[in-house]
Amino acid sequence: MIERYLHHVRVELPGPEETAATARLRLADKFPRTALRRMTHLGLLIGSALDGVALTPEDAMVFASTFAETRALEDFLATFPAASPLLFQTSIHPGSVQQVLIGRQQPVGRLWPLAGRTRLVEQALLTALLEPAPRVALVGGEERGTWMLEHNVASTTSFACAALLTREPAGAAGRVAFSPGPIADAACPTLEDFTHALAERRPLSWLGAGGAWTLEWS
Repeated sequence: MIERYLHHVRVELPGPEETAATARLRLADKFPRTALRRMTHLGLLIGSALDGVALTPEDAMVFASTFAETRALEDFLATFPAASPLLFQTSIHPGSVQQVLIGRQQPVGRLWPLAGRTRLVEQALLTALLEPAPRVALVGGEERGTWMLEHNVASTTSFACAALLTREPAGAAGRVAFSPGPIADAACPTLEDFTHALAERRPLSWLGAGGAWTLEWS
């Protein structure tokens, strides 16, 4: 069995009416003013979820998302044929978690960006558990799409989560563990399901691709 302990758990679950513009107003005090203008909705949500986590070059980060900055791309494409220079810059800006790290000048030793659907949560957790750094920031999220929803290439909701995983049980809020075993094809929680479990401090357990997963709380 391999395990890590959760010492920082925070989520962002904004309402469906929130946009990047309204998020900037709500969360403005959490970011450098020079970085705020070009941050995407997902970047703002992840930055808020990571608020208070002092990362160092000895730490690692695992980032999980299925669609990433789909809304930023939608907004840029909607300005055609008179393409917006500002929205073009936003659409090619560093990804959400990079926006946060750059703006706060927080270098990390390794960044593992992961994209997927069915087993994304397992992939992200296993990457965090196998990472040699003593502290691993596990972050993930999506930003709600609009017209791209019809093509199944956008998230139906906006959300973000962050957890700091270490090997120290003292003072931990919870624990995530993986026990290798027979290959199973049971359903894996989606990233949104996992985020809600973190928000509600709800335990999870499931049989994944190659073993059993457990999320439990102190």
